[in-house]
Amino acid sequence: MVGSKNHKGEENGNQTEEDAYNSEEQHKLCLMRTFVESHDPSAKVIDDLTLRRFLRARDLHVEKGGTMFLKYLKWRKEFVPTDSISEAEIQDELAHNKVFLQGCDKRGCPVIVIIARNHYQSKKPGGLDELKRLVVYSFDKICSRLPVGEEKFIAIIDLQGWGYANSDIRGYLALLSLMQDCNPERLRKIFLIHVPRIFMTVWKIIYPFIDNRTREKFIFVENKMLKTTLLQEIEESQIPDIYGGMLPLIPIHQS
Repeated sequence: MVGSKNHKGEENGNQTEEDAYNSEEQHKLCLMRTFVESHDPSAKVIDDLTLRRFLRARDLHVEKGGTMFLKYLKWRKEFVPTDSISEAEIQDELAHNKVFLQGCDKRGCPVIVIIARNHYQSKKPGGLDELKRLVVYSFDKICSRLPVGEEKFIAIIDLQGWGYANSDIRGYLALLSLMQDCNPERLRKIFLIHVPRIFMTVWKIIYPFIDNRTREKFIFVENKMLKTTLLQEIEESQIPDIYGGMLPLIPIHQS
């Protein structure tokens, strides 16, 4: 039919459900910007995409999304006063080679690999804060490499060889908080691979602390389905060689 595009009604004056959602989201984004700037004028330099991620994390609730962002902004200023984490601040954490970054998914976004057996709860004073700094460093580095128009990336958490000696409930909860409260809507999928049965005891403890939006991103992958699952999101040339691909693992500070 002339003047019409299928059922979408883009040219006949009818508004699609998606159009209505986008219009509502844009309106609420404007309201949220007014809200956060009235509480902290420094928020004027924050781009719309960042604010939108916090708004979406709170299901488009303006005040909740705004309050979440303001809490994050205050935390960031205090925890990262220079606006970046230097490698000198996380030397001990980097020495364990637990975080790797190389290759891209089919969207061109970087892929992060975490080797869980290389993590041990730090006993030294300030150890938890150094772990948090590693997480901030990692998120900042990954996000700086996202292509224009992309906001999310894939994480692979490898639990092969993980045992109770690697268990760190405080560390895991800190990671969850930084992921959910400070970097909402950044992770597209989190593949949990080579999961030993004993890990499920820890999973049951931390699961209640994972919000519903984040729970949907966790995917437990059977060993026999590992490469097939990764190939759905990542080309073989970009998959780490230890998972049947072609790229060697490269520590994040060397990538």
